[in-house]
Amino acid sequence: MADCTDNVTVPGLKNLLQMDPFLKPFEKDFTRRYTRFNNQLMSIEGAEGGFDKYTRSYESFGVNRQPDGSLYFKEWAPGAEAVFLAGDFNDWSTSSHPYNKREHGKWDLFVPPKVDQSPAVPHGSKLKVVIRSRSGQLLYRISPWAKYVVRDHNNMIYDWVHWDPPQPYMHKHSRPKKPQSLRIYECHVGIASPEEKVASYSNFTYNVLPKIKDLGYNCIQLMAIMEHAYYASFGYQITSFYAASSRYGNPEELKELVDTAHSMGIIVLLDVVHSHASKNTEDGLNQFDGTDSCFFHSGSRGEHVLWGSRLFDYSNWEVLRFLLSNLRWWIEQYRFDGFRFDGVTSMLYHHHGIGTGFSGDYSEYFGLHVDEDSLVYLMLANQMVHSLCPDYITIAEDVSGMPGLCCPINEGGTGFDYRLSMAVPDKWIQILKELKDEDWNMGNIVHTLTNRRYGEKCIAYAESHDQALVGDKTLAFWLMDAEMYTNMSKLSPLTQVIDRGIQLHKMIRLITHGLGGEGYLNFIGNEFGHPEWLDFPRKGNNESYHYARRQFHLVEKDDLRYRELYNFDRDMNRVEEKYGWLSAPPANVSTQHEGDKIIAFERGTVLFIFNFHPSNSYTDYRVGVEMSGKYKIVLDSDEAQYGGHQRLDHNTEFFTEAVPYNGCSNSTMVYIPCRTAIVLANEDLSR
Repeated sequence: MADCTDNVTVPGLKNLLQMDPFLKPFEKDFTRRYTRFNNQLMSIEGAEGGFDKYTRSYESFGVNRQPDGSLYFKEWAPGAEAVFLAGDFNDWSTSSHPYNKREHGKWDLFVPPKVDQSPAVPHGSKLKVVIRSRSGQLLYRISPWAKYVVRDHNNMIYDWVHWDPPQPYMHKHSRPKKPQSLRIYECHVGIASPEEKVASYSNFTYNVLPKIKDLGYNCIQLMAIMEHAYYASFGYQITSFYAASSRYGNPEELKELVDTAHSMGIIVLLDVVHSHASKNTEDGLNQFDGTDSCFFHSGSRGEHVLWGSRLFDYSNWEVLRFLLSNLRWWIEQYRFDGFRFDGVTSMLYHHHGIGTGFSGDYSEYFGLHVDEDSLVYLMLANQMVHSLCPDYITIAEDVSGMPGLCCPINEGGTGFDYRLSMAVPDKWIQILKELKDEDWNMGNIVHTLTNRRYGEKCIAYAESHDQALVGDKTLAFWLMDAEMYTNMSKLSPLTQVIDRGIQLHKMIRLITHGLGGEGYLNFIGNEFGHPEWLDFPRKGNNESYHYARRQFHLVEKDDLRYRELYNFDRDMNRVEEKYGWLSAPPANVSTQHEGDKIIAFERGTVLFIFNFHPSNSYTDYRVGVEMSGKYKIVLDSDEAQYGGHQRLDHNTEFFTEAVPYNGCSNSTMVYIPCRTAIVLANEDLSR
């Protein structure tokens, strides 16, 4: 891949440098990265019959049925001495069906149909690729392109199952349009039930999707779909990249799930893990051809010391084929609408972020410590996804703050649509762990929620799956802890701990929603303050499913306070849908008063006011506003249906005065009770 940057023009680089002039010293870095991306793209176009064909390699690799009923098998195993196909269909013979050796480490095999023209390998047959290594050893492997793998209860190793159903699921509904405001429900199919078991795709389709629709989320982000042998890895140790996890059901049931979401106007993102892979050999990619390399770097560069996993060689032509085609597979076959890329920080740097605290100094983002092979892969991935459809969404999980990550490729960026605001949940946990309510710093909260790169969109969240895992606590549990077991009933007196927890839970989520980004994310169950933590069955907990579930039934009980938090989360999303603050420009913060514990800001056509003071309520409190007009309350955390104390009159009209205040041209006077948040809409602008 050429590194020459002479006479290369990044078409829109001036836009990036004008937006952030401090990037000017690194202009050559952006140019070199773009040149490497462009050279790789052109190489693929010239050598593979086009980028389109290259990224549909699942149509030739693995196993594919031909029009005449024959089956074509193909693998890339450069370190193999010989390759065979074994399975039910040939009584597991390791010699009767040898692959033919082709150029560049490729192997292929045609299996003719039966006399009746039906495939010789029926749907549902178990298969293995048998590799004869250079040492002469026979290695039983699963095809990296396997579309379905299963594990019997008595077996620790997954089996490759040929999936070619006679009546595959046919999608009935068109994809929804890309939402202007992205409200994401992060979820895990296996835990999406109150029962102590692995829940199913069908359960999610019929029991969980209606809840998500009711809550006002317009996007779901599905975790742990790509097959992973170890359930407790939360889906982050992938063994089969093309296989939808069989522990929840079969591929057709996942297709129905996605299609049903589309019928509800909900787009579906896949949590994709291309940053590393499981070390498993018999049912993973590791040592597929009997060598230490193949899909991965050999030696220490191919090992992630903290994750105990293998690291891809993104400079390898066949690895790029495999990963790019993998993204397209999920889009074309299952009709996912985009991806949340996991572990992007690990991909971007040779140090993988280990032992590195990113200070924001721009030298941290350029130089030899940046893995430009990986960066070019991410650019190619975004190029492919967005060329298939501009509405498809890509989100980067990056903690480093790499400049340009969410800028267009033709401006020198990496091409993601959004990055996760990972500092926000950390800040909330730090506040709840370390500070008394009266010591909360309003300026620090505002800084954390607004500290993002201008022109690069972010997904804000108060908590995600990371905070729910065993060893940490959800916001609700940090706020209310043991009293959640005893005092969440409306039939018992409201305690100070529960009252405080309910009010702050709503306020934290609303200020994150309103101020923290251009999209919002919630992890399944946290919308109603799900009690306890998340822990998958493992040896350390006696393989228990008690904490690997979501107790939705708590919301359905009218005598419990969980319903109040659910109601608030639902209405927060519905109000955003109406007024669209997430798609509006960044907020104008007019008030961050440390003594009063007040934060106020305008975004779009609405005014947010938060009183975090534990005891002080304020009458005739002046708040600066830029937009003149008449305001009315459209969301009030103090409403009784949200577990509040009903201290505000929603018939009140708030008129602005031409009295400049806190840098704003106008101002208005409000009553704001303690531990209350309100959203007021400018009726003159919202009509």
